[in-house]
Amino acid sequence: MTSPQTKVASPTEKFFVLVAVCCAAAAMPLTFTGPAVALPAISRTLGGSPIALNWVTNAFMLTFGSCLMASGALADSFGRRRIFLAGVGCFALFSAGLALAGNIVWFDILRALQGLGAAAAFSGGMASLAQEFDATARMRAFSIVGSSFGVGLAFGPIASGLMIDAFGWPSIFILVVALALFALGLGACFLRESKDPDAARLDWPGALSFTLALTLFTYGVLRAPETGWSDPLVLALLAGAALFFLAFGIVERVVKRPMLDLSLFRYPRFVGVQLLAAAPAYAFVVLLILLPVRFVGIEGMSEIAAGRMMVALSAPLLILPIVAGLLTRWFSPATICGTGLIISAAGLFWLSHFAAGSAPFVLIGPLLTIGVGISLPWGLMDGLAVSVVPKERAGMATGIFSTTRVAGEGVALAIVSAVLSAFIQSELGEHAAMAAQQLVTGNLAAAASNVPAIGHDALIQSYGDAFSTLLWLLTGITVLTAAVVFSFLGRSSASAVTEDAEQPGEEEDTMRVSNA
Repeated sequence: MTSPQTKVASPTEKFFVLVAVCCAAAAMPLTFTGPAVALPAISRTLGGSPIALNWVTNAFMLTFGSCLMASGALADSFGRRRIFLAGVGCFALFSAGLALAGNIVWFDILRALQGLGAAAAFSGGMASLAQEFDATARMRAFSIVGSSFGVGLAFGPIASGLMIDAFGWPSIFILVVALALFALGLGACFLRESKDPDAARLDWPGALSFTLALTLFTYGVLRAPETGWSDPLVLALLAGAALFFLAFGIVERVVKRPMLDLSLFRYPRFVGVQLLAAAPAYAFVVLLILLPVRFVGIEGMSEIAAGRMMVALSAPLLILPIVAGLLTRWFSPATICGTGLIISAAGLFWLSHFAAGSAPFVLIGPLLTIGVGISLPWGLMDGLAVSVVPKERAGMATGIFSTTRVAGEGVALAIVSAVLSAFIQSELGEHAAMAAQQLVTGNLAAAASNVPAIGHDALIQSYGDAFSTLLWLLTGITVLTAAVVFSFLGRSSASAVTEDAEQPGEEEDTMRVSNA
């Protein structure tokens, strides 16, 4: 049971709670689409090595993703309202600090702290929604939150481009701060406190081992393209990550109230939801980072023009997540999600046929196709995630799912950046590792000066060929994911109920809620 409350929230109060969470949700995609558009400008102002510039995005994603489960557990234990307000306040504070950062090191540190605030705000907000809304209304509310993410993704690049052009890159954080402060005010006025009365103390060993594992893995993957995969430090980082992941698994098996209930992974439907959470990372989110860098840094577009191009990719998220919720009246979530991923894969394959420097208008079709495809599962993911555990464990459910999604995005971006660098290096030759890294971060001028024997046009051609190869790889992964998600989520209700009946106690309740 949730903690007792003095009265049932009125429809008006529930509406403003939803608006508060939606404003916070809309601000978060701005924090990685904006810096992606601004990365070449940030590089010119603050300098930094390719690894330091990669951390502009990865620092936020790493702390955001690795702290979501801990934030969800804190929300269940200490109060969802309290965690939401603290998270939004810190998110606003560190976002404002980014505009004043004087060097790339402080910028990356503030990005990491910004991710901590975002994790608390997201986990507290989504767990609060699970308490305020039930059944169909909850699915509808989460679909609206998904559309709020779409607003941030759709208008973030063009808004950032306009602000960079008019006021410089520090101005991109003004809108983030404004949305966060508005969410903070509404949450303070209308959000009610709720807790899980059975929650135990936070699983600190699990939280620390998981965070350290992700940090070491991400740093190792980012460092490898520059120093080589056989570099002793890279090998040590990856080995350390493996050991901490192993320690995390052991800890979660022995603690009384684990941050991550590993027993849930025995159920195909739960695994299917987690795979669904990871799918947008490599089918969509990595493009939100890589394409603006390509458009501005490699192809020489203005930030405004690059922002316009990105609208084609993310605009479908404005409407289609809500449409996906409505389609569940006629089609199963497995059918909707699997079809969406296949459509997204078709868009990735289509986009791979256009070389760097192609006319912008020919890219609109494939970008829209990718956006349409990913919007269908996007509208259902959060509601499916919360449905796999009892209502009282909503914070944990949100934490597990969101960690899979956001940590998957950070890891996917690090891996995809390393793979793109490797593909570029294979095109340029074995002695062009630094130039390949510089091209990945959009610094064409530095790459050209690093390998003067290779012409400017040849660098662009090599980058374009490598980018196409990367898109073929992402296409294959997305098709495979669609097949697995459809298979795991598409299991018949009868077989799911039979499986549930074999499991006693809380696990039985968990899966019964999942199949409701």
